[in-house]
Amino acid sequence: MKTRAELYGHEATELLRIISMYPGLSEKQLCRFYPGREDVTRNLLSHLCRQGRTRQADTGGYFPYGNGKAETDPGMVRAAWVLLDFIDRAEYHSSSEFPVKIAFFSKGELYEIVHAAAGQEALVTHALRQSRDSGGGPAVSCWWMTPGRSPCWNFRG
Repeated sequence: MKTRAELYGHEATELLRIISMYPGLSEKQLCRFYPGREDVTRNLLSHLCRQGRTRQADTGGYFPYGNGKAETDPGMVRAAWVLLDFIDRAEYHSSSEFPVKIAFFSKGELYEIVHAAAGQEALVTHALRQSRDSGGGPAVSCWWMTPGRSPCWNFRG
């Protein structure tokens, strides 16, 4: 018979990895990473909080232990929603460096999710242009623009 740690150890480790990569995500977002296993995810979140390995801020976002600021990055939260639309097809995902919030692979292609907050559009466009001009960058980028606007897709090729 397997112990609880043997049954849920891998899932707890993966959940901590997600919380560390994308701090400030809500319970609803974290549960969406594990479709069909929402109850297990909620139980693991509660268990990890009791253990002191993660904590839930007043805003509702989850943060890894030791993250004293507990400031939610709204761009990362929005980028995570875009990733969650593709989570069933994502082979691997990770946080990335500015201007990209999240990068993920699906069907052998690299996708990047970029959040351009109001007032940052020119800066992000310049950074992406430099990446494209140097031959870098993915075949597909999702630019999540200012709140209230739909995501814009940019296909290179």
